[in-house]
Amino acid sequence: MQLVKILTALTIALLTMASCTNDKSLQRYLVDKQEDDRYLKVDLATSLLQSDEATFTEEQQEILNTIKKVNMVAYPLKSGNEAEYNAEKSKVREIIDQEKYKTLSKMKSKDTHITLKYLGEEDAIDEVIVFASNEEKGFGVFRLLCDDMKPAQVLQLMNSIDSGDIDVSKLSGFSEVFDAM
Repeated sequence: MQLVKILTALTIALLTMASCTNDKSLQRYLVDKQEDDRYLKVDLATSLLQSDEATFTEEQQEILNTIKKVNMVAYPLKSGNEAEYNAEKSKVREIIDQEKYKTLSKMKSKDTHITLKYLGEEDAIDEVIVFASNEEKGFGVFRLLCDDMKPAQVLQLMNSIDSGDIDVSKLSGFSEVFDAM
């Protein structure tokens, strides 16, 4: 009987240790920054992003319906916070450079670097991550929780933003960081 108790305790301990992984997650990072006044933060339901003038095609509405939630944090670069900025940017880089985050694309425009990553399968994306940094303005992390989005739909979503169908005014405060991006 004592042996059974010991084996049970060891099994529970091993399962607990196995479930605690050293992988850092973007979700944990974003949650940790919710109370940090150095960051601009926005969490939105996607229904709030549809502009009043939006005339979505059925395909665009289907794409929007795959997005469950949008989380964003931005760290504005200010005089005197360069060391903290670089440390925080390195933390985010370390997280999104993990093998579990797959690269969709990388872009550079002027002084801005943009990386698109995703979690999930190539034909069923569960999470889209956009990491943008500008050495004069700061960095931002955008996390879209999705339900089986396809890579081509990500590009169509970006086009909807460009055409004004998606109302990005709800993201006020972020524009001051990324005006030049």
